[in-house]
Amino acid sequence: MLTQKTKDIVKATAPVLAQHGYAIIQHFYKRMFQAHPELKSVFNMAHQERGEQQQALARAVYAYAANIEDPASLTAVLKDIAHKHASLGVRPEQYPVVGEHLLASIKEVLGEAATDEVISAWAQAYGHLADLLAGMESALYERSAERPGGWNGWRSFIVREKNPESDVITSFVLEPADGGPVADFEPGQYTSVALHVPRLGHQQIRQYSLSDSPNGRSYRISVKREDGGTAGTPGYLSSLLHDQINVGDEVRLAPPYGNFYIDAAATTPIVLISGGVGLTPMISMLKRALQTPPRQVVFVHGARNSAVHAMRDRLKEAAKTYPDFRLFIFYNEPLPNDVEGRDYDHPGLVDLEKIKDSILLDDADYYICGPIPFMRLQHDKLLQLGISEARIHYEVFGPDLFAE
Repeated sequence: MLTQKTKDIVKATAPVLAQHGYAIIQHFYKRMFQAHPELKSVFNMAHQERGEQQQALARAVYAYAANIEDPASLTAVLKDIAHKHASLGVRPEQYPVVGEHLLASIKEVLGEAATDEVISAWAQAYGHLADLLAGMESALYERSAERPGGWNGWRSFIVREKNPESDVITSFVLEPADGGPVADFEPGQYTSVALHVPRLGHQQIRQYSLSDSPNGRSYRISVKREDGGTAGTPGYLSSLLHDQINVGDEVRLAPPYGNFYIDAAATTPIVLISGGVGLTPMISMLKRALQTPPRQVVFVHGARNSAVHAMRDRLKEAAKTYPDFRLFIFYNEPLPNDVEGRDYDHPGLVDLEKIKDSILLDDADYYICGPIPFMRLQHDKLLQLGISEARIHYEVFGPDLFAE
């Protein structure tokens, strides 16, 4: 346990670290990758190039320091991080490596302000955090290996189907190369895909939601081609999967992980709110919720238009088949042949105010997935509509685990 003196030093110096946080984390990553280039195969280098991972880690360090008196308040966030780390194959022996370079970067960037006492306090705090995460991850690894069809580490899978879902999203059906069964998963969880990226000269790992129900034989992922946007950095793995990985090819997968899923045993209503490729975990949730006995489900989805709206026909068919399922579609850039009332329900971005009478259900839980700005907007709107924080659940893919 941390002493009160250590906590006081960490809290007192947290604002200084926050002020210089980005510089410290930039220095840290450069220093660590120079000493341990093999870790580039674990970290998302596209996020590195755009500066997103640096910003996220700086916020994470500050958030931990700000809550050091009440670490229980970070439990939910630490669980998310532990699942992410387990999906990347992070091991206990890697924590001291990260700690060494993080503490050295604090010292080298802050100079005289980083006294021996300050560095000692942060070393103890980091060690405490590392022990918490390593313990959570160890339990996750053990659980993954013990489940029927489960495994630890990486397992080879063969692409059995490659199906375009829209102009930008393609689904891949994957079966184990060893012919064995695969572990079940909770509706909403993800798997990690590891591929060698020729442009980088090393492996990269990405998480993709499992977009179908568990069947014991295969997994399906649905991948959006990331073009890099204004940053100009295309998605290394998404480009490979779309352009070069075909039926019969081999990829490596981690077991299913993730702390964002529905309670499959519950019977209360659920409201699924997604933007873009954020619908992929929702499809798995929806299929489970509509099984016997079916639950009341409202699915709200936002897309630019029909060209990029994946799995549209499946959703519309489900809405016709199940009387307890309602579907609301928003298109913010409808095509000339997209007809309101037929192809979509409302023009513009997702606006929960327009459909509040349909989504404000007794005892309902609300699940949000999509770009971070989209999720913040929907989260805040649900609070304004009177939904308690405890009933709002969301998934963040990427580095922004301490989203502001």
